[in-house]
Amino acid sequence: MAVPEDWAPDACTLPTTERPLRVAEFDDLFTFVVRAERRQPQRLELVLQRIVEAPARELARRESACCSFFTFEFEAVDEDVLMRIGVPPEHVAVLDALEARITR
Repeated sequence: MAVPEDWAPDACTLPTTERPLRVAEFDDLFTFVVRAERRQPQRLELVLQRIVEAPARELARRESACCSFFTFEFEAVDEDVLMRIGVPPEHVAVLDALEARITR
């Protein structure tokens, strides 16, 4: 699946010049995904290796600051950590694009 480079919505307040860096941060985080599940269109669940919990939380904090439509939740799961990413219905395409980057 091809992912357009300009998939961030207008609701995102991160300066355009910083967006490629943020995308790269997510790409780096996604290399630590043990499993990804999409049970609902508005929610993506990622099981991450525990060693990236702190950086994942920090990235989620910064992403929430510029794209307030995102919700992030974390939960310990055995030796790993579950990261839940949610969006409202009008931003499902953003979650689609984010999910597509996991397999890149």
